[in-house]
Amino acid sequence: MSFHDVRFPLSVALGTAGGPMRRVDVVTLASGREERNALWAGSRRRYDAGLGLRSDDDLHAVIEFFEARGGKLHAFRFRDWLDWKSCPPLMAPAMTDQIIATGDGARLQFPLVKRYVSGPSAHVRTIVKPVAGTVLLAVDGAAVTAPDASVDLATGIITFSDAPSAGASITAGFEFDTPVRFDIDQLSVSLADFRAGQVPSIPLIEVLS
Repeated sequence: MSFHDVRFPLSVALGTAGGPMRRVDVVTLASGREERNALWAGSRRRYDAGLGLRSDDDLHAVIEFFEARGGKLHAFRFRDWLDWKSCPPLMAPAMTDQIIATGDGARLQFPLVKRYVSGPSAHVRTIVKPVAGTVLLAVDGAAVTAPDASVDLATGIITFSDAPSAGASITAGFEFDTPVRFDIDQLSVSLADFRAGQVPSIPLIEVLS
């Protein structure tokens, strides 16, 4: 699928609703007990951007963006204002926020990841759209900068010029966007209804690589 490296209007994204969804099959047995099976290995995010519209100008910006993306045809960057950093939203990213890998003395490339930890369980999310100029790297707590390391903003892959030593902890802090596409073929909006307070539905869905 084609990806346009542009971001959905930030002012509209600020008011959107949505978040991660999981697909789990729940079967209730004759005893009343349940069997639950995860159908997806991870989560997929879904949003409704219509809730972020505040003015006629916002509406025009979304129509223009929709047309330029060809509707569902091209994916794009979206800032999820509740989950867009390697740290909590009100904190600043630090180079030790996330452990992304352990060096083996030979490997040069590592993907950016974010871990969601609660109790003994954790979900590891691969970050594929880091924001330019925000990625901070460290190996065993020591900062690593260009030209000793670089980040591919299209894939989130970190490349070191020299392989981190075996057992070295590779950490990172960063901001990131979520790749999404429109999940609708037509923007059906009545300006009179919009001004009367009726909000159109503009669904977006995460594109998984």
